[in-house]
Order: sequence, then C-alpha cells, then structure tokens
Amino acid sequence: MHWGMLPVVVLSVTVLTSCGGGGYSGYMTRPYTVGGVRYHPLGVDEALRYRESGIGSWYNESRFFGLKRGNTSLGEKVMPWDISGAHKTLPLPSRVKVTNLENGRSLKMRLNDRGPFIPGRIIDVTPRAASKLGFKDQGLTRVEVEVLSVGDGRYKRKARRGWW
Repeated sequence: MHWGMLPVVVLSVTVLTSCGGGGYSGYMTRPYTVGGVRYHPLGVDEALRYRESGIGSWYNESRFFGLKRGNTSLGEKVMPWDISGAHKTLPLPSRVKVTNLENGRSLKMRLNDRGPFIPGRIIDVTPRAASKLGFKDQGLTRVEVEVLSVGDGRYKRKARRGWW
C-alpha cells in the first residue's frame, strides 16, 4: 500500500465502524447504559430477521408528550395520538408489526425510542397504539414484534421473509 492512501483507509474504517448496522449511517446501534444495565443494539442484518414474543406495555406519562425539545432517543417529539414505540435493542428507526396475541389485532408502527426498561417487557407503545391493539385498559398484553424494515428517509432496508 502506498503511504499516501493511509488517510483514506483510516477514514473509511472509522466511518464504517462508527455507523453500526453494517456500515449504514443513520441508525442508532451504539451500545448504551440505563440503570446500570448495558444494552447492545442489533446490527441491521440481524434486526431484519428479528421476531419475538413477550410482554408489551404502553407509556402514559403526560409530561413526556409534546415537549418542545426532542424527547425520544431520535430527538423527536411524541404526542399521545402518535403511533410509535420503544425497543431496547432494535436499530432506530425501525418499522415493526406488533400483534396482540390475546385478541389477534396487529398494527404497523415506527420505533423511535429506547425502552421499556422494566424487566420482562419487550416493547412500549404510545397510548393510541395500545388502544388500537386493544390493551390500553389492562396496560400489558402478550405481543409478537416482527421487524418489517430498518431505517427511513434516504436509506431503508426491508426484511425479506422466507429466504433464511
């Protein structure tokens, strides 16, 4: 290798390793710590194969909604009528299909935040999403979460079912 190429190689390696998700920029895939627990978000390829069942919940903190400063992990404002959710380890943003296993209702939504940080829960959704899924009154339900795509805007990768 010619020494004049060294800055280009170093820059390329730095960009690819800092972006996470297989080198694609714009996803939140860096490890983070909450309450003393270290979380390691999935890479894009692994996330596209993600499907998990567990307990889903919804967040009802009126102080959380509609603040002027961004209040999700992506720095976005969330309103109670939005349909979105939070996940601990999927890349942000991601689109998922959430199915309430108690009543069969399903809903597609965008993940734009981290959480829930209560043991045993796999997803938190907005009040409107919980209402549409039919579990707002009870607060918790058994759900299945399936990734449909990762990313939005300029770059988006869709899950291809049946090829793995």
